[in-house]
Amino acid sequence: MKMQKKILLILFLFSSFSLMAQEDLSLSKAIEIGLENNYQIKISGLNVAVAENNAGWASVGAYPTVNIGAMNINRFDDNTQGKSTTNSFSPNITANMVLFNGFAIRINKKRMDLLKDISEGNETIVIENTLESIILGYYKVLLEQEKLELMKKVMHLSQDRYQYEKTKKEIGASVTFNMLQAKNAYLSDSSNYLLQKNNLKNTKRNLNLLLGVDIKKEYVFTDENKVDLQSYDIENLENKLMQNNSTIKNQYINQNILKQMVALKKSALYPTIAMQTGYDHSSMRIKPDGFDATTTNTFDYYANFTLSFKLYNGGNTRNDIQTAQIQEKIGEINLEDMKKQMKNALYITNDLYNVRQQLYNVSIENLEAAKLNMQIAEDKFKSGSINSFNYRDIQMMYMSSALNKYQACYNLIESRTELIRMTGGIIEEK
Repeated sequence: MKMQKKILLILFLFSSFSLMAQEDLSLSKAIEIGLENNYQIKISGLNVAVAENNAGWASVGAYPTVNIGAMNINRFDDNTQGKSTTNSFSPNITANMVLFNGFAIRINKKRMDLLKDISEGNETIVIENTLESIILGYYKVLLEQEKLELMKKVMHLSQDRYQYEKTKKEIGASVTFNMLQAKNAYLSDSSNYLLQKNNLKNTKRNLNLLLGVDIKKEYVFTDENKVDLQSYDIENLENKLMQNNSTIKNQYINQNILKQMVALKKSALYPTIAMQTGYDHSSMRIKPDGFDATTTNTFDYYANFTLSFKLYNGGNTRNDIQTAQIQEKIGEINLEDMKKQMKNALYITNDLYNVRQQLYNVSIENLEAAKLNMQIAEDKFKSGSINSFNYRDIQMMYMSSALNKYQACYNLIESRTELIRMTGGIIEEK
């Protein structure tokens, strides 16, 4: 009894560290919290804001630049002709604007818009990956909870068996060897239970990190660990992959950016027309020593135009154009390669999903058989038809079957979630 009380005390102390106010958490609520608090989503949102700022017309030089300035001169002259004091003040304002530079402004604006689209596409990818991680993290907690309940049940069975063997020894119906074997099994199962409690704690902490909440936050998980068995048409999945996959969409945008880079390099073949306009005012006061001061005011207005055309620069412009065209071709090859790789990954994931459906169905039947075998073995053990070693083997077989069933359920959810994410449907299904 002392040993049992000690084990129960350890279990109580182990669990008491996590006693906190708990609130219900469904999968939909977890997704809502994660979308609001997840750090990577916040960072990607700020990156989109930066891209939006950079996509303005001012960033590409479409608007004129206006400068205002002033100069003040105060001078005292002392020479053979006499002494004099000069004071002058000259304010000015100038405006510079590129009127034409081979459509480079318009091309750069389109390129910046595409970069903004890339940032938004990256944000979508981050959100999709986060959603997948939250979904799998939530079901991982449910998986570890089921494992913990199983470990607890097996531990209690071992405890009952140990008590049974101990009572039999006390009345002389059993030997010390059988009692010690049952005791070792009970201690082993108790250790597994403690380790599983720690696994569950760590899984909950990882989920809290994804949700952006305090890692010590405790929830009551209200959803069940169940799967919706269904088959998917691979051709339909492939169509959705090519149309909705965020990574492929981003690659198309990247390809468009490379196309704009070719047009930008070609813009150097055109002349540049610029305008400069402004206003100058100068007020000068000169006072020779012994004479009255004289003041002079001048006003200047101007509008100047410049036309420049690069006749020759060693062939660098042509080289830049050729390099941009080669990079565009590389982008086309990368796009085709990516599409084939994503298609291959889709087929692999779909096949794995179908296999895991079969494994899940097998695990259910296996668990039912193991559960019935366990019930029969318990009666046989108490009646003396089988020994403690046989009973322990059947007990471990039952635990293994249950663990396989729980893991098969999680694996099936994992494959289905991956299929939905790859085909661009995870945001709609959240």
